[in-house]
Amino acid sequence: MSTATLTSSFDVTERDTFDKYVMNTYGRFPVTIEKGEGCKLWDTEGKEYLDFVAGIATCTLGHGHPALIEAVTEQIKKLHHVSNLYYIPEQGELAKKIVENSCADKVFFCNSGAEANEAAIKLVRKYAHTVLEFLEEPVILTAKSSFHGRTLATVTATGQPKYQKHFQPLVPGFEYVNYNDIRAVEEAITDIDEGDRRVAAIMIEPLQGEGGVRPGDLDYFLRLRKICDDTGILLVFDEVQVGVGRTGKMWGYENLGVEPDIFTSAKGLAGGIPIGAMMCKASCDVFEPGNHASTFGGNPFVCAAALKVLETVESGGILQNVQARGEQLRTRLRAIATAYPQIFEEVRGWGLINGIEIKADADLTSIEVVKKAMEKGLLLAPAGPKVIRFVPPLIISSEEIDQGADILEQTLKDLV
Repeated sequence: MSTATLTSSFDVTERDTFDKYVMNTYGRFPVTIEKGEGCKLWDTEGKEYLDFVAGIATCTLGHGHPALIEAVTEQIKKLHHVSNLYYIPEQGELAKKIVENSCADKVFFCNSGAEANEAAIKLVRKYAHTVLEFLEEPVILTAKSSFHGRTLATVTATGQPKYQKHFQPLVPGFEYVNYNDIRAVEEAITDIDEGDRRVAAIMIEPLQGEGGVRPGDLDYFLRLRKICDDTGILLVFDEVQVGVGRTGKMWGYENLGVEPDIFTSAKGLAGGIPIGAMMCKASCDVFEPGNHASTFGGNPFVCAAALKVLETVESGGILQNVQARGEQLRTRLRAIATAYPQIFEEVRGWGLINGIEIKADADLTSIEVVKKAMEKGLLLAPAGPKVIRFVPPLIISSEEIDQGADILEQTLKDLV
């Protein structure tokens, strides 16, 4: 390959050229984002957007936060990667911070939510084979409409057939139950076990994100915990989208009054720098050297970023802001739903992960609202064909919440 080829470039604003080289795995909107600050983004044409997507619930501190800039700048000048062949002080410090501020005893670091959930699945299976020695073919129960990732194991765990189509044969060992339906869980355990213990874990989201922003019911999760306590089944929470302050509490499980045996985190943990983490209690910490690994997981650079994000969320009044701004947003969304009773079904969410559901028989889809709002300078995300999702940075202001709601109202006036 020639040097000329290696150094060639193209205008990234030419989308046909972009698509010539990049595999077509995303349905991208026709916008090219160039820069950001706080809760605002600008495209290559200079148009300004109010960001209620935050990289899909990822940019915890917004864009260009001074504390995050300082942390990654200092760390990249010092050391960015050495691999887990050696001790990494920043990784140890981050694990300590997570353990001291959660129900976990141990942490495994990786690079994404799917990898964190994959690690949880492997941990469950080893636990089933070594601690619950009589489980020859362990089964993990997950919820319908869930989303756990895109690897073969996590897409199998995902209770949505549309994500599994054409990727068969899927990974065995998963069964699905209705979300927030405790009877379905009880019946599934009875049916699957059939006298021989097989169910090893229940893997579930405290709030279903991609499944339509559906919060877990308190009584349902309390009863899940009791079932697991009574049977020795592990309770696994996928907190990839709801962890790190997104709900107004540091961890999603804190909204439900129960503690998981294992939980995962990723999106917001380092504020947009790729990281994943799988946390567990000492009682199910069965991994040994060689069982699982990650070349990039927990390197000094990303751990420095995550430490700064956690410190800022913990001490910067962020959680209080999330609670206040979330209530403000839901109040505005409920008023909009009341103004359009023929269109909207329900407003739901915790903190700054919220959704407004469009009625099934309404002649309007979430993607139509997202596209029209984008034209008006507001970035939103769908959560299925009939739910509009609102996940702005956790630093968003009262004025910006009102600005976003105002743009949504203008959007609906044009569409309805």
